[in-house]
Amino acid sequence: MDKESHHICNLRRGDIASFEYLYNVWSGKLYNFVMRISRGDTYLTEEIVQSVFIKVWEGRELIDTDKSFGAYLCTIAKNQLVNIYQHRMLEYLYQEKIKTTEPTENTTEKEVDYHLLEEYIDSLIEQLPSARREIFILSRRKLLTNREIAAKLNLSENTVESQLTKAIAFLRSKIDRHYSISIPLLLFLFID
Repeated sequence: MDKESHHICNLRRGDIASFEYLYNVWSGKLYNFVMRISRGDTYLTEEIVQSVFIKVWEGRELIDTDKSFGAYLCTIAKNQLVNIYQHRMLEYLYQEKIKTTEPTENTTEKEVDYHLLEEYIDSLIEQLPSARREIFILSRRKLLTNREIAAKLNLSENTVESQLTKAIAFLRSKIDRHYSISIPLLLFLFID
């Protein structure tokens, strides 16, 4: 067993020294990876690196010691970045819709409308079958990877992926019926 694998095994048992070792080895590499995919957004990169390592600590028991730790970190980082961008896109499209359709509306009304849109999406999520809803929330709100969800719920990764696809298709069909702007699939992946 190499040094990194030894520290990953110790991390799974809650060893803080091993966590610090892995943080010191991987944080710079992860920072460079996120800088590249975020197109140089240093603030966002720093936020994501810290968030990834918090998630690693919180989910340490689920780390697969047979798989690449670096790939695991990059997957978490990429998912977090995608969710942040998707949330920003939702806000942007909503603001654009407000500008073009209701130029005289005041700020308070705009905020209420935005919150109503969020509540509508939340109500759609509640309409999903319970198992599908749980998978969707674990993926898009708790930011778990498909592998982590599969392990947590004792399902195959293919089942998790299939359920997420069905959930997103349902949400998209409902939103497209009620809003005049076409909301891309990405918008359904936003987090609170």
